[in-house]
Amino acid sequence: MPDPMRLQVQQTISPGDGSVVAERVLATRAELDAVLARATDAQRSWRDVALDERVAVIERLVPWMVDRAAETGRDLTRQMGRPVAHAPLEITGGFAERATWLAGAAAGALADSEVAPDPAGEGLRRFIRHEPVGVVLVVAPWNYPYLCSVNAVVPALLAGDAVVLKVSSQTPLVAERWAEGLAACGLPEGVFQFVHADHEAVAALVTDARVGFVAFTGSVAGGRAVQRAAATRFVGTGLELGGKDPAYVRADAPIGATVAALVDGAYFNAGQSCCAVERIYVQRPRFDEFVEAFVARVRQLVLGDPLDAGTTLGPLVRPAAAEFVRHQVREAVAGGAQALIDPASFAADRPGSPYMAPQVLVGVDHSMGIMTDETFGPAIGIMAVDDDDEAVRVMNDSGYGLTASIWTTDVDAALAVGDRVETGTWYLNRCDHLDPALAWTGVKDSGRGVSLSTLGFGAVTRPKSFNLRATP
Repeated sequence: MPDPMRLQVQQTISPGDGSVVAERVLATRAELDAVLARATDAQRSWRDVALDERVAVIERLVPWMVDRAAETGRDLTRQMGRPVAHAPLEITGGFAERATWLAGAAAGALADSEVAPDPAGEGLRRFIRHEPVGVVLVVAPWNYPYLCSVNAVVPALLAGDAVVLKVSSQTPLVAERWAEGLAACGLPEGVFQFVHADHEAVAALVTDARVGFVAFTGSVAGGRAVQRAAATRFVGTGLELGGKDPAYVRADAPIGATVAALVDGAYFNAGQSCCAVERIYVQRPRFDEFVEAFVARVRQLVLGDPLDAGTTLGPLVRPAAAEFVRHQVREAVAGGAQALIDPASFAADRPGSPYMAPQVLVGVDHSMGIMTDETFGPAIGIMAVDDDDEAVRVMNDSGYGLTASIWTTDVDAALAVGDRVETGTWYLNRCDHLDPALAWTGVKDSGRGVSLSTLGFGAVTRPKSFNLRATP
């Protein structure tokens, strides 16, 4: 009798035109067990491969992926709706930068940590070795599937771990591209595998003793589900969750450059980013000037078919996502806010569809969801503040703390304000950017754990102390 689990098929619907992009059969429990068995066996050999050979695989992977960026980007556009003019940048920009940096940092990050010479003169040699945890489960989202997965996949492979990747049902081709590239670049069979699986199956993987670490990027609700599953045993988790990232524009900020950067930070990828700018605070003397320039810039966005090279603002991932953002806007307006963009000025805006015109709201306050709850879409509130103290207060008035930015010519003031803001990353005159040399982390409901930087290797390794005496 055929396994009924094989009848479960996930379907990927393009937000651009509603077509079916892909259909994939979900893995059965037996298939998941086989994946973990292969990963466990393959990892025993992979961990003994010299580090420079592991690095060489990643160094070959980067140009392999970059050479296929246009094709990969078009596939990404069809799956999740990012404009085709922007989609390849995920590969040629962040993916290539992060993978290259991590490969270059691996030798130093994974080298034995030598302890100072034995102070007692007993001839001891003491060091800490960074051993692979075994099998790393990476659960990646649809909005930036290559960028979010590279943060965990690459350091895990460099550390000598095997990887099992589960991507969103919205972007199944991403996992398949990873597998194709790594195989072409010489990674031994079984060291990297992917699964198409539902939430129940992912929970089963988390609870399996063969998994040594879980790297999850997604919603707060998803992170809590992973934590509940992980609580059944002692397994490490890295959780990169949501954000309601603020920007603070001081009175001395250059308006033109600041507006250009913040519009990009708020509306790129239709605002569907955990580290998108989602609320802006402007010192009162420059508020009107800033808002006028910001709205003018937003009106230049081109909403339309993401496969059209001239489109700069694509659809949201699904109609329900757009409806959530529209609801936040309606709720804010009902509470006294003013919406400054007429949706009718964007011909592609269609209520009930994932195509939504960008929106800017003023007259907002923190009683409104648009200023406190994650929006994950092309709408933002702008609020006036009197000074740094008020800016710090409202920036910290959030359940999230992923990134925050300040826009000023006063570096000392930026550092002083940054020391008081509850966030994982603090920017001066930039936003929505990950530097692979810096730790990527969040506070509060934005998650726990660290990826990127040399600290990120600590998640996919475990310390083992050696205390050696040469003679009895």
